[in-house]
Amino acid sequence: MLTQEKVESSNTLLIVMTLFAIIWGGLVEIVPLFFQKSTTTPVNEQVKPYGALQLAGRDIYIREGCYNCHSQMIRPFRAETERYGHYSVAGEYVYDHPFQWGSKRTGPDLARVGGRYSDQWHKIHLLNPRDVVPESNMPAYYWLDRPLNDPKIGAKMAALNKVFGDNLQGYTEQEIADAPKALEGKTELDAVVAYLQGLGTALKQTR
Repeated sequence: MLTQEKVESSNTLLIVMTLFAIIWGGLVEIVPLFFQKSTTTPVNEQVKPYGALQLAGRDIYIREGCYNCHSQMIRPFRAETERYGHYSVAGEYVYDHPFQWGSKRTGPDLARVGGRYSDQWHKIHLLNPRDVVPESNMPAYYWLDRPLNDPKIGAKMAALNKVFGDNLQGYTEQEIADAPKALEGKTELDAVVAYLQGLGTALKQTR
């Protein structure tokens, strides 16, 4: 008969039992989520794949490490919903690969930043945050004001279609073909702003 003393005094048993606990916990907690409709389908018809410009902006957002200081998940606590808006739900993120939930908030959560500020505000804020928020410790991203160059945007969209699978609405062939044209004459700044302006707009703001 296994006892706590036997397990803790044997490295092999301790490793085996730990792995068993992790595997069992994963099966019970994680696997069922793959079969729940609320986690695998859009929360409403407004949740759609990112447009070409938004997708390019999202890549820049990841490239610049914005997720290191900004989370994109509002927990269902009053302190968070009063400040940021409606709490996050799984059906909002079905087209996010990888997710940008994050866990650190050096800056505010951006889950519902879409539509809260004008495009011009975002551009000024990205180029020099202290021009609109004097106390901000966010670095200036002045180099984003340069031509957007993403020759693989169509290939990215085609690849995402495979990731989405048959259960989600993917990009049409026409959307993929038109993607390079959608980026013509745009800057990296335009792309990031387009991405930010789409965040969290599928659910109504609570304030």
